[in-house]
Amino acid sequence: MFDALYSRQSVERVDSISIESQLEYCRYETRGNQYKEYVDRGYSGKNTNRPAFEEMLDDIKNGKVSRVIVYKLDRISRSILDFANMMDVFQKHHVEFVSSTERFDTSTPIGRAMLNICIVFAQLERETIQKRVTDAYYARCKKGFYMGGRIPYGFTKKETVIDGIKTSMYVPLSEEAEQVKLLYSLYADPKNSLGDVIRYLYEHNIQHLRGAMWSTSRLSDMLRNPIYVKADADVYEFFKEQGANIANPVTDFTGFNACYLYKGTESSTRKQCDLKNKEIVLAPHEGIVSSQDWLKCRRRCLNNRQSAMTGKAKNSWLSGKVKCGKCGYGLMLARANTKWGRYFVCSTAVTTKKKKCTGTGCTVYADVLESYMKDEIRKRLAEFEVLEKKENYLDDPKINQIKIQVANIDREIEDLLQKVSSANEVLMDYINKRTEALDSEKRSLERELSALEQKSKNGISTEIKDHVRKWDETSLEDKKLVVDAFVKVIHIADGNIEITWNY
Repeated sequence: MFDALYSRQSVERVDSISIESQLEYCRYETRGNQYKEYVDRGYSGKNTNRPAFEEMLDDIKNGKVSRVIVYKLDRISRSILDFANMMDVFQKHHVEFVSSTERFDTSTPIGRAMLNICIVFAQLERETIQKRVTDAYYARCKKGFYMGGRIPYGFTKKETVIDGIKTSMYVPLSEEAEQVKLLYSLYADPKNSLGDVIRYLYEHNIQHLRGAMWSTSRLSDMLRNPIYVKADADVYEFFKEQGANIANPVTDFTGFNACYLYKGTESSTRKQCDLKNKEIVLAPHEGIVSSQDWLKCRRRCLNNRQSAMTGKAKNSWLSGKVKCGKCGYGLMLARANTKWGRYFVCSTAVTTKKKKCTGTGCTVYADVLESYMKDEIRKRLAEFEVLEKKENYLDDPKINQIKIQVANIDREIEDLLQKVSSANEVLMDYINKRTEALDSEKRSLERELSALEQKSKNGISTEIKDHVRKWDETSLEDKKLVVDAFVKVIHIADGNIEITWNY
């Protein structure tokens, strides 16, 4: 039998003890006995999935090892559970444990207790380091520092200085940036699917400038990424609606800078499709896609995801647009052997085992809802002398400025309302007067905003008008074109239908 000398180093740094130094300490403890060295370079102590460590355990179980010697016990593990399991193996095979810098007698209860106390603090140290690194990472994120990773298509990077610290920022590459703008403009047209965009690229011999092949998955990732958007107040409101954590105030969303998207400490998924609890930070570089095109594409990506979750769109031209008014999740299409055939049901109530939602409170028959929505769309069209499709949107900076002012007023009103519960008579009088003044200012700004937006709209094509006139003869794809153009979302709860229009 021999002594097992185990050493581990996760990262080689100047301020950490080297593998060779660890082994030197361990050799001294052998006192001339036969020994074998087990070395794991580049492995963390958070678990025991290490090749040399596993080899040592095999030798222990085969009865070859009499003692395990380490420089310090956290070289073995920083996990209480792993350490406890390891000690059980040692005791089962009558193997002593020796730390060359910490004296433990594992043959006595007090020695084993002291050993467990030390490993508790080793795990605490590991978790503290993890928290410190995570906090430092997100602190740098929120300042707009470059955090590494693959450079997005359409950009290169250059060195810059932010708050006196050297970092990097993205810079548009003219040819790639023009391709990105083209992709967004094509997909912003609801008539074009992702497949249509890919076909257009190949038909016009538009090559990927980095040698890759165009694909719908790669295109979908690009169309979701806020790294390209010229972020304005509309983009701010979109992220706010989606439940993202926005690091910058709305006043910073001037329509110049793009955005970084980070997972965030509270987010449960890395996917871009789910923005809840994701971290949104304004980036130092200029965006290359207008907020209008980016939002059209981003919302279409959301609708595509909802359609995929709630059943095939071919079953109803409203799929992806209808949501539960109670939980906010999409309604999925189901079928029954009745005269109505199809009906919508809350996806959360059906697919979630914990039944987080009780449903819409009523049966939503697909035929009835489609008939109702067809009439509502016709009424909406009647409000316009010339139909408009908001394809060309005049970029009036005053529109974004007014939206920022309205957002600031809303925030100030919310702050005042939070003070109501603890306000005395004098403060309540002030809150009422200030709220009335803010509300009056907001209404005035909204009237001005409405007038400016009306001027900025170009005509909607008569093609949509023809689709509505010939509704029964119109294909499902063209019906969805009309819905995408006019309807943002439909919420249903307890027999009430609330339609949010695009304009």
